Amino acid sequence: MTPPAFTLRHVTDPRDPAIPAFGRVQEASYYAPDMLIPPEVFGHLVTRRSPEREDRLLVAQTPDGEVLGGTLYALLPLPGELRGAGFNSFMAVTRAARGLGVGRALHDETLRVVRDAGLAGMFADSVHPTRQNAEDRAAEAATGVDPAGRRAALHALGLRTVDIPYWQPVGGPDGGPLTDLDLLFQPARPAPTVPLALVTGVLRAYWTGWLGAERAQAEARALADRAGHAERIGLLAGTEPPTYWAAP
Repeated sequence: MTPPAFTLRHVTDPRDPAIPAFGRVQEASYYAPDMLIPPEVFGHLVTRRSPEREDRLLVAQTPDGEVLGGTLYALLPLPGELRGAGFNSFMAVTRAARGLGVGRALHDETLRVVRDAGLAGMFADSVHPTRQNAEDRAAEAATGVDPAGRRAALHALGLRTVDIPYWQPVGGPDGGPLTDLDLLFQPARPAPTVPLALVTGVLRAYWTGWLGAERAQAEARALADRAGHAERIGLLAGTEPPTYWAAP
């Protein structure tokens, strides 16, 4: 069978039918869709613009309009030499389109946008299978996704594990931190490390929209404390956990 042809485009109209279509792809692709940005918010995000943040939705569509996949990401510029970076909130591809190069095309285009904007690279976060509980592993298997395979795929795209004790501030047990995620980064130009100030600055900007400025600043400061205020943080293979979690 010939793989379906597809094109990439950014969605800018909040009434675009690609928005609910990607929402359905997202819901079917992730084992805990209630933890993700809800599709009904996408329309607001793609029309929101500020000097501090620009959210974009990129979709892959066949000539007849079928959405094969998409990615929601934010451009987060910072002042001075740090420049800022992108943060990929979520990327998903339909089961039928997996293995056809859709995810690679989406990622490569977002990285091109990041480079053209003069930003330092692209961040994301991803569950590490060694910190998933049995219930979550079973739920993920039902979506047809293997978490170890996903991390291998992210590594193949160029994303690397930031060697830092990262966790999402909310979303875990009793509303506390979610600790099964690792922070990933792909530099716009090859590099073995990433400045800690870039990590905390971008996360503070990314978290501000849903935690508020004061809480986001406090969480970014706490992350810097956990990293020992090192100037630069090493990048590991995207399949590896940070050494904080790998230690016995």
